[in-house]
Amino acid sequence: MAEPLKNQYGPEIPQRIADMITAVYPAFKRKAFLDYTLAAYDSLELMPRGWHIADGLHHALPADYAQAIDILLTSLPDAKPALSEDSPTQDREGGSLAPFLFMPHTFFVARYGLHDFETSMRAQYELTQRFTAEFSIRPFLQQHREATLKKLQQWLQDPSEHVRRLVSEGTRPRLPWASRLPDFQRDPTPVLALLEQLKDDDSLYVRRSVANNLNDIGKDHPEVLLTTAEQWSRNASTHRQWIVRHALRNQIKEGHPRALALFGFRAATNIELQSADISPAKVRTGASVNFSVTITNSAAKPQALLVDFQVHFVKANGTTRAKVFKLTQTNLDAGASVSIGKRISLAPMTTRKLYSGHHQIDLLINGQPYPLGSFELEAELQR
Repeated sequence: MAEPLKNQYGPEIPQRIADMITAVYPAFKRKAFLDYTLAAYDSLELMPRGWHIADGLHHALPADYAQAIDILLTSLPDAKPALSEDSPTQDREGGSLAPFLFMPHTFFVARYGLHDFETSMRAQYELTQRFTAEFSIRPFLQQHREATLKKLQQWLQDPSEHVRRLVSEGTRPRLPWASRLPDFQRDPTPVLALLEQLKDDDSLYVRRSVANNLNDIGKDHPEVLLTTAEQWSRNASTHRQWIVRHALRNQIKEGHPRALALFGFRAATNIELQSADISPAKVRTGASVNFSVTITNSAAKPQALLVDFQVHFVKANGTTRAKVFKLTQTNLDAGASVSIGKRISLAPMTTRKLYSGHHQIDLLINGQPYPLGSFELEAELQR
């Protein structure tokens, strides 16, 4: 069982923040701040801890918001540097909760800074280069929409990849861990105008955010997503092709013809499966299942094949729900065959509970399901 994230964000966090502020502002009400923040700290989850610390800052900093922001910004370390294109994603997005040290600072802006737009924008510009202001920018998009969009437009050309990423990440209609942006869910046009200017950004960090934003838009406007993807695919660089594919990942898994066609995958014909095997036939939680199969192209011409698979996991009420997993892609000449296989782990996961029952496995070839067989799972009792 994975350790709860909040355990990595313990009482040492408000103490470190107090140390940083006191170092630049000796008049900081350190004791009042710590007494307030630590009183109910253990009972709070990760994000509520951030909001709670933000409220503690409000109690301990000067009442004048602009002065309080100046103190907070002065206490910050240097901004994060830009990373090379081949740096791992976690180097940018944080392999630990270390950058979350500055989450309360952004929450302070979100909760107490709506009345002072320019000061808050200056704060978020600096904070997003240490943590991310994707959460704190959203109340400003809701209450000061046009002014915030104008500011984001200015930031599109900023030298910092962290600032440019804020433009795309902060405007995601369905940003995880954040309130939604109903205006942009209804009409994503203003967001698309920003993404259009970021689709060829030099930074993978930014391009990944652009793809995720476009994917968000597609959940409310699938036709807009597909049309945008088709437009962006024309004369697209390798980097932009990656954005399109990542944005369409759900449609590709679902076998949507327009999405698959963008990558050269048409409806497969005359495909035969041979020597399909699933073993063992019965398995317990914690073990694994292996499948193998030979795919033959019996058509008279070559076919480009995108091969995924799905497992129909049994749910608590006895019904099943299919989960799609990536597998491979191949170009098969007429009459040619390829053998593929995969090991499926049935180890317990915090994100998915396993239940006893009959689990069907299908291959998905260019979005079309081909049943392979099934296995019986004997799951541990769920607590």
